[in-house]
Amino acid sequence: MTSVLTNTNAMAALSTLRSISSNLETTQNRISSGLKVESASDNAAYWSIATTMRSDNSALSTVADAIGLGAAKVDTAYAGMESAIDVVTEIKAKLVTAQESSADKTKIQAEIDQLQDQLTSIAESASFSGENWLQADINTASVTKSVVGSFVRDSSGSVSVKKVDYTLDSSTVLFDEGADATTGYGKGILDSEALFTGTDGITVTISVNGIESDEAVKGYSTDELMATTGMTFTDDGDQKVATDGTDTYLQVDGEKWAKLTTTAPTTGQAIAYNDGTTDYYIDTGETPTNVTSANAGFTVYDLDITDLATVASNMGGSFTEDDALDFMIQFVDDALSTMTSAAADLGSVSGRIDMQEEFISSLSDSLESGIGRLVDADMNEESTRLQALQTQQSLAIQALSIANSDSQNVLQLFR
Repeated sequence: MTSVLTNTNAMAALSTLRSISSNLETTQNRISSGLKVESASDNAAYWSIATTMRSDNSALSTVADAIGLGAAKVDTAYAGMESAIDVVTEIKAKLVTAQESSADKTKIQAEIDQLQDQLTSIAESASFSGENWLQADINTASVTKSVVGSFVRDSSGSVSVKKVDYTLDSSTVLFDEGADATTGYGKGILDSEALFTGTDGITVTISVNGIESDEAVKGYSTDELMATTGMTFTDDGDQKVATDGTDTYLQVDGEKWAKLTTTAPTTGQAIAYNDGTTDYYIDTGETPTNVTSANAGFTVYDLDITDLATVASNMGGSFTEDDALDFMIQFVDDALSTMTSAAADLGSVSGRIDMQEEFISSLSDSLESGIGRLVDADMNEESTRLQALQTQQSLAIQALSIANSDSQNVLQLFR
């Protein structure tokens, strides 16, 4: 039936054209935006997941920047610590040189002074973004420095920022900014006062019934014996002895002397010295004097080899300048060990940060790829669909034109 009021063919063609136009508009939007899910109305589930992941990826980008800042702080501290280790190693070498009897300690100390000044310069300049990890106020408590490590979203959806901690204390800080104003001593590696813990003993070889053994006895210094009233020294070419008329001493180790006795402390003990009429034995009953935490009065930063006598006196017991120099070398070596350990810790933190940077970069790429799989449009597919829809649109327009012309054909019946 043909009707001039209702053109069902035109209505059908128009409905098809509207559907094709709608699909064509959707395809064109996907091609222009590159997204198949641009809004929640396109696919609510995918849009929600993608939006959350984009937010997390943005946070990871910020975390990557923060990690870079933290890495710079750690690298700066490590570079400073490494340079300081080189300087302290040189100071140790100078102290070893000073052990030579002909060494000019004044000139060597002048070189050490310059190296000590270099240490302060290194510590002061090892600063990045207002933070210095080589000098801090640790007088009352340690200080914890933190750098951003990662951004984490757990299985429950909770988010958190993980940090990497590094403690500034007496084993990691070179100089204590909270050092005592009166003494100048702090708790840092380079400004902490040397504490001597040991004895004034020396090791001597004792022969008992032909069996030799090493034994520790109290040692006396040459200066100490010379300060005793009435002390005289005798050198028979092979052995050197000293006596004040009551006690007799035998030189056994450089500037060290062991006390002698006329009664053998142990049956079968070999004679240590004979003055032509009397046999003398090492007095093994003269036990060493224990010195516990004596303040030696120097630090790595201000040690002075031109005043070893004062250091020896501060150590307590019967110590010589050579003993004081030996203790200085040991103290500096201990400081080197501590600094090396601190540098190793900084290196470990730096390595962890580098790995975290690589991980975050890979994670960000993975998130970006995952988001793309959910919402990105397949341009090959959309291009093919566009061509098909454009063809369909042309055919639909042609069909509508034919349907609209049907009513015109009715006029031919009235002619």
